[in-house]
Amino acid sequence: MPALPGRIGIVGGVGWLGGAIARAALRSGTLAPERLWLSGRRPRRDGVADWPEVTVTDDNQALVDAVDTVVLSVRPGDFAQMGLDLRGKLSVSVMAGVTSAQIMRATGAERVVRTLPNAAAEFGLSFTPWHASAAVTGADRALVRALFGACGQEAEIAEEAQLDLFTALTGSGPAFPALLADALVEAALAHGLDRPLAEAAVRQVMLGAGEAIAREPASPAETVRSFIDYAGTTAAGLVAMQDAGLREAVARGIAAATRKARALADPGGES
Repeated sequence: MPALPGRIGIVGGVGWLGGAIARAALRSGTLAPERLWLSGRRPRRDGVADWPEVTVTDDNQALVDAVDTVVLSVRPGDFAQMGLDLRGKLSVSVMAGVTSAQIMRATGAERVVRTLPNAAAEFGLSFTPWHASAAVTGADRALVRALFGACGQEAEIAEEAQLDLFTALTGSGPAFPALLADALVEAALAHGLDRPLAEAAVRQVMLGAGEAIAREPASPAETVRSFIDYAGTTAAGLVAMQDAGLREAVARGIAAATRKARALADPGGES
């Protein structure tokens, strides 16, 4: 696909998420390196060493003034003190818990898109939900789709409030599956396997499971039901896990992460 028009800057683009978005877009050809700016407190080039044409700076406002589209990839707690002037810019936020209204008040921006990519953007495997403010144009939407399409799958959502749930559901990236993987490793160790072998086995199981769930037409619920109906060894394990409260534990975890996302937008809430 042709590279996106205009210049794009990522405030916090030398960090892990901003850098992942930049590299995914550069590798795919979605961004031309000479049209990309990155900023950070320590303007390192190591993340974009393969693209010397990328401009890297420690001056956030200089980046803003030089580009047409600004991606905000900073800690929510740091954003309010940055004092950026984003008037006239398409402003794309990847910050959890900072609402479009808060971004508008703090920066003067009117065309605001909130997005929630995750760490899998680095590999083109993120799921990125996004919500656009009323002033966002069709051309703006096309740019957002292209940029985050380079990072994996993207989907526009109608209600901004749903982003708090997506912060928990998809914004966690590998964290929740990693917890399950760690539990599987610990169970294998308890039954006598050594750690390198257990971790190698579980990593491959998680990789294969992810591919199967993504590609199979059956829903996750249908897959679980088919194994339980077969009444074999896997069924015994699934039933025991469910009886031990696995589903309830997952529901509590998603609820807790969603509450935390909402609290990030409230200066008087938890930090």
